[in-house]
Amino acid sequence: MGGSPSAVVTSTTTLFLVLAVVSLGHLVALVVPFLRAGPRPAGDASHFDWHVIVPCLNEAAVIGETLTRLRGAFPHAHLWIVDDASDDDTAAIVTLHREGDRRIHLVSRELPRARTGKGDALNAAYRAVAAALPDGVEPDRVVIGVFDADGVPGPGCLDVVASPHLLGDPSVDAVQIEVRMRNRDERRPLPGSGPFRNLLARTLVRMQDIEFRAAVPALQAGRSFTGTVSLGGNGQFVRLGALRALDDAPERGGPWRNSLLDDYELALHLALAGRTVAFTRDTWVEQEGLWSAGRLLVQRTRWSQGTMQCGRHLRTVWRSRRLSLPGRLEIGYSLLQPWLQLLVSLACPALLVVAASHWAGRSDGPLAGGGTARWGVLLGYLLLAVVQFGMWGPLYRAKCEPGRGFWRSVGWGFAYTAYVWCYSLATWRALGRHLRGQGAWVKTRRNAEIAPPRAPAAAPDHARAG
Repeated sequence: MGGSPSAVVTSTTTLFLVLAVVSLGHLVALVVPFLRAGPRPAGDASHFDWHVIVPCLNEAAVIGETLTRLRGAFPHAHLWIVDDASDDDTAAIVTLHREGDRRIHLVSRELPRARTGKGDALNAAYRAVAAALPDGVEPDRVVIGVFDADGVPGPGCLDVVASPHLLGDPSVDAVQIEVRMRNRDERRPLPGSGPFRNLLARTLVRMQDIEFRAAVPALQAGRSFTGTVSLGGNGQFVRLGALRALDDAPERGGPWRNSLLDDYELALHLALAGRTVAFTRDTWVEQEGLWSAGRLLVQRTRWSQGTMQCGRHLRTVWRSRRLSLPGRLEIGYSLLQPWLQLLVSLACPALLVVAASHWAGRSDGPLAGGGTARWGVLLGYLLLAVVQFGMWGPLYRAKCEPGRGFWRSVGWGFAYTAYVWCYSLATWRALGRHLRGQGAWVKTRRNAEIAPPRAPAAAPDHARAG
């Protein structure tokens, strides 16, 4: 069959190329403010009362070290550890650390009410904090932070969060800080394995660091203009007054809802309530990057399914009068991401096969005789499937790791492209769980839980003395 390409193929190719150009243009719009942003003056943390919540489910491997670090970083803050009916020694370790320290609190949840999701655990701590506050406290002076059980805050974290452009501004109700992978420079994450497995493991950790220190901050910079900055599960800070404003239905149990993406859902409800969320790279929290592809798949499946669950808010978002049109469009795009990813994961390979059939010399292929269409497919594929992801390697080097070689950053870019495409596996898996109604929270196991056993962290001196 000769002649020009069919109208269907031509239209599909054109749409594909347009989507690629729009996606790349969107990324460029995000990258410019990301590269231009610089540090800003810090504030004074003493202007606020700080309460940090750490939800825990079987965190005995890390919670001792985390408590020691958080008490050192936040000496004047109250730490609220939520034990969500752990099977291990999490509660015992917390109890040991809280002896003689009135700023460490243990909130114990018991089955069958426990293990119903991270949102419920956070709400239990929120209730405990509210009950412990003295009468007449100013709710906007009280700030509730959330850290993972392996979180390590950067120096001066609370002073930065209290900056004049962050919580120091009365119009800002919540702040999300940058997340970094603490083990990004570890050369042998798997000491008992060979060089190839260690290469894969440390590359996987590096990809997570690129994602959280480059791609996510650029996205958050764009969201700053649309008023839709998101919160993460690690390193979020919210005024008590803003949380109380969301706690308007007793049957919900608190301001956090119980989707599998509770942090994003909280930010979404804050935006719908006309509240402002800000993001900063001037301080950070470090966590362990996962070096296991299987555990990363479990984590990203939960995130993708959580986004699907949050799709139920699309109608409310679009009807909201408190959100600007750019804000509604940004949220809509974010909530549709899993479905768009499923579509692209089908379209890209199909169009690549079409192009490959021509280059293999099949004159009767659907692109026979259509040079422009053939090059459109190839260019669109490269832009949509490779360039928009591969660019993050050099950008990450320029902004976060300037001491690393340029060609190494190019290699990171190619690896990041493969890393992002592997998200499709998690999205398809999330779709299967979503269609089967499987919405139970699946905890991601820590590296320390499957690593060779180590000696438990020593309790602080005051705990041993007590």
